[in-house]
Amino acid sequence: MAGKQSRWPRRLSAALLAVWLAACAQVNTTGGGSVGISRGQTMLLSSQEVEQMSAKSYAQQLGQARAKGQLNTDAELTMRVRRISQRLIAQTPTFRPDARNWRWEVNVLRTDDMNAYAMAGGKIMVYSGLVNGLKLSDAELAAVIGHEISHALREHTRENMSQAYAQQLGLSLVGALAGLSADQMQLASMVTDVTLNKPHSRTMESEADIMGLELMARAGYDPNAAVNVWKKMQSAGNGGGPEFLSTHPSGPTRIRDLQARIPQVWPLYQVAAKG
Repeated sequence: MAGKQSRWPRRLSAALLAVWLAACAQVNTTGGGSVGISRGQTMLLSSQEVEQMSAKSYAQQLGQARAKGQLNTDAELTMRVRRISQRLIAQTPTFRPDARNWRWEVNVLRTDDMNAYAMAGGKIMVYSGLVNGLKLSDAELAAVIGHEISHALREHTRENMSQAYAQQLGLSLVGALAGLSADQMQLASMVTDVTLNKPHSRTMESEADIMGLELMARAGYDPNAAVNVWKKMQSAGNGGGPEFLSTHPSGPTRIRDLQARIPQVWPLYQVAAKG
């Protein structure tokens, strides 16, 4: 009898969780733009919650870099990255009008590692090793930053965290739904892990590629540079590879997809280039 009674809470928890997950409405975090992005995303965490945790994690990254003397030590490169980023950020309302009100931050980490990321809410970090190691032109750098900004616009970190959170399928999640205290430290560490270590899905990567292509075109950067930069990354991957490639899978299919989309955004680039 006791065994049957002990199973009831677990069954009730599982039932509550299943009902809640089924009730979660799918959202589309951005407008489609000229490239027509449209995909429902199931979110179990709020934008505000993830943005707050991302801001905290980003501040920790800045603090660590500052303590090591690695933050924005190259004034010329920092100005260059920020100038390119601002041109791209100016185009983000095409996909998200609210992005103009984000507290954007753009910084450069001095390191030989090749990486870049953008956390939720517009917290951007570019590694000097990526720019210098691949000898990126302004347009190629715009392709990288535009790609990362697109991940932030589409809230892919929030989506990944929601998927990971759902997979836990434990009483902790049900307890949180019931109003009990959640393990915020676990969620905070998940932000960093998802942003810096875990690869996005192919669907998310494709969305970031396509949106990034439109952002750079609208900002007046030749979209063909997006193909060039991924070719450079692919070549660098033959020698062990940039860290960037560990979380941003590349390949011939990706390059072909970008090439196929360039005619779609080329008129936007022509208009911006004339302006």
